[in-house]
Amino acid sequence: MSGSKKKKITKAERLKLLQEEEERRLKEEEEARLKYEKEEKERLEIQRIEKEKWNRLEAKDLERRNEELEELYLLERCFPEAEKLKQETRLLSRWKHYIQCDGSPDPSVAQEMNTFISLWKEKTNETFEEVIEKSKVVLNLIEKLKFILLETPPCDLQDKNIIQYQESILQLQELLHLKFNVATEILLRQASTLADLDSGNMEKVIKDENVTLYVWANLKKNPRHRSVRFSETQIGFEIPRILATSDIAVRLLHTHYDHVSALHPVSTPSKEHTSTVTELVKDDIENVEKAIGKEVEEESKQQEKRSYLIQEEEIKVEEEQDDIEVKTSSAEEESEAIKCELEMKILSETVSAAQLLLVENSSEKPDFFENDVVDLCQFTTLGGVYHLDILELPPQCKPVKGWMIVEILKEGLQKYTYPPETTEDFETENAFPPIEVTLEVHENVIFFEDPVVVRWDAEGQHWRTDGISNVSYKPNERLVTFSLDTFGPVTLIQDAHINMPYQSWELRPLDVNKVLLTVTTVFTEIQIQIKENLCMLSSVKLKDKKHISVLEGTWMTPIPFIIALKEAGLNIFPTRHSHFYVVINNKVPLVEVKAYRQMALLSSAFAFGWSKWNLLCNSTKVVFKVREHLTEERTENPNWALLMFSGDRAQRLKIKEESEAFSEALKEETEFHSTLYHMVRDFASKEAMEKVRSSNCQFVSSVCHMLLSTRLLSYS
Repeated sequence: MSGSKKKKITKAERLKLLQEEEERRLKEEEEARLKYEKEEKERLEIQRIEKEKWNRLEAKDLERRNEELEELYLLERCFPEAEKLKQETRLLSRWKHYIQCDGSPDPSVAQEMNTFISLWKEKTNETFEEVIEKSKVVLNLIEKLKFILLETPPCDLQDKNIIQYQESILQLQELLHLKFNVATEILLRQASTLADLDSGNMEKVIKDENVTLYVWANLKKNPRHRSVRFSETQIGFEIPRILATSDIAVRLLHTHYDHVSALHPVSTPSKEHTSTVTELVKDDIENVEKAIGKEVEEESKQQEKRSYLIQEEEIKVEEEQDDIEVKTSSAEEESEAIKCELEMKILSETVSAAQLLLVENSSEKPDFFENDVVDLCQFTTLGGVYHLDILELPPQCKPVKGWMIVEILKEGLQKYTYPPETTEDFETENAFPPIEVTLEVHENVIFFEDPVVVRWDAEGQHWRTDGISNVSYKPNERLVTFSLDTFGPVTLIQDAHINMPYQSWELRPLDVNKVLLTVTTVFTEIQIQIKENLCMLSSVKLKDKKHISVLEGTWMTPIPFIIALKEAGLNIFPTRHSHFYVVINNKVPLVEVKAYRQMALLSSAFAFGWSKWNLLCNSTKVVFKVREHLTEERTENPNWALLMFSGDRAQRLKIKEESEAFSEALKEETEFHSTLYHMVRDFASKEAMEKVRSSNCQFVSSVCHMLLSTRLLSYS
């Protein structure tokens, strides 16, 4: 029992144990301190080496910066060259129009437009079919005027010209609608002769590529006939009893365009900057011309003196005179070359200012709107405008002794006021219920969500959502049904930014001077081909299913192409107000422009792609993937490089797309460069760089315009 007892530790032994423990602790602390000092020393040494390496790379970058920027400037001459070709094309189109002599006016000449409008105003008794035929010319003129306003650089547009073009557009729009009203009146005068044998009422449908007319005349005034459906379609109205017993006609005029919404103002900021630059360069041209002119004059005088002193030696005089001519002509050639160079400099500055304008964000949000008023900066009208009208039936044609007699009212076609301004004479409050309308959505328009129906407020000059109820949409039949308190223009709207921000994007070469831009959004994947100065919608996928669009396979120049895509509901083109409606990864405009310009330069041989790290770097830098791509075939696991660019410095990042955290660390054995072009050249093949240098200037300009218009680096 005593053996099982624990041996008692003496005080001395306890002290010894404590002492040993203390010594061990101190030893561990010392070892830890020494280890920390060693690690800190190593860390500082690594940091020092890294800093020295960084400083060497910065010094090297600084040393060759001017050389790289000069080379980039020469490569970027393609932008003013492309603009020069566009200017020549614009002049050539005016000349072609002039020599065609087809009777249509030049839309840019006010006198010709005024004559055209006056002559058409004077023309009377045109049938609806005749007005539709004429409308093709009118719509073409309106389109041309809009493209002049959009395609001409701001510095080349004078304020008086902008006002003139916009006035011409408004006059044509108003006159075209007036002509449709007059043609409707002429048609309704013959309603009794066109009456349907079964119902006794007149129904007429006229379809065209730009306009569709549905008109129904109530000749029988049968109170039981309250459902109007056109030509075995679901399109039509449910009218109340009061209208079923009245002398009225109901018209649905579907214009596949929107001439109701106000014209968008032409953006002309940066004009002062451009004009200042232009003036400075013009001064340079004048100074150079004067200097060279004086030089030529002095040279001529000296040669004259010499030839005078040695008049006796005729052969020498002749040689001297030949020399004068050679030197004078070479000086003139030099003058012309410098003048041409400075003109290109003006054009280059003009193009740069116009490109910067495309990515500038407005600092002011559009005016505050009432709850029921549609903000057209946030929403867009799609599928044209449905002009819904209840019209008073005009006096009918009557056959008298082989003649057709008709009473023509001086006031012309009159609208029937529904509901009437005074309702005292009517029995019940429900005598004027809302009218149910069923419309067909235009087949070439895509709605990613159910369309919103809005009506035009002529007094306030804006679209409104009130006065419309019981809206239902059948996407398969493309039919929208709703109840309307009072008739007037109606349209369908969709959020203009429904496809923003983008989920990802890729730009890859397909062939010589041909690329494919793919933009993936929440609802769709849009593929656009770009070649020379043309763009084409390659494909549209909706929820992994291919959607057939009428635009597919049609090549257009960039601005008409962008407008066509917007009008089809495929809007991937932000405006200067879009940042107020979309949460974006906003980048410094100048950095964006420089990135897009250089990506466009390289696009014939290199593929670029979206990177998640672009969100994590600050607004002064952009990050994207890049790889050499010389064949059309897609690689299963492409080897992408990650580049970061700040406008004046490009570097290859050490991290990969799959890395866990963002770091600006430089990839081993790589350097800084002042441009993306020189950064990419470090790891590119000779074949790829040769392809880049031989790129077509119009192709590079078109790719750049599409990148600037989609703003992939800020809106994805």
